Amino acid sequence: MRPTAILRAVPSNVGTRTSLRPAPLALLPPIPLYRRLLRSHRKHLPQEMRLLGDEYIKSEFRAHRDIDNPVHIVGFLTEWQLYAQQVEGDAWRGERMDKGKVDKMSDEQIGQMYELMVAIRKQELEENDPEYSPHVPPAVPQGKE
Repeated sequence: MRPTAILRAVPSNVGTRTSLRPAPLALLPPIPLYRRLLRSHRKHLPQEMRLLGDEYIKSEFRAHRDIDNPVHIVGFLTEWQLYAQQVEGDAWRGERMDKGKVDKMSDEQIGQMYELMVAIRKQELEENDPEYSPHVPPAVPQGKE
């Protein structure tokens, strides 16, 4: 037999919406993605953020270790891979969360996001106000009681 070139059909983007976001890369398996996330944190985040992020990644991957639903697995891996791309490109700084993602969150997830927001604001307050003490509640301005 003589070798011949095989032409394969590839999907085109004719008639589809184009977005400014680059097409996502092929989905990484869990272990390489986990390593990539920790490496991204080590290279791109300050020490305090890295510690918080690493613990969160470890707990999330442990919690989803025994998931059998392929839809959940693909969604989980896709979101973490997008997160890794954002951290590596510094696109996450100052970015707001998509309303569609917030609407899909459970009450528990929204509670976790709120706790994260409180922790971040507390840390920012400590860094910016040398007289701030976490044990003393901030003074309430007069007329705002």
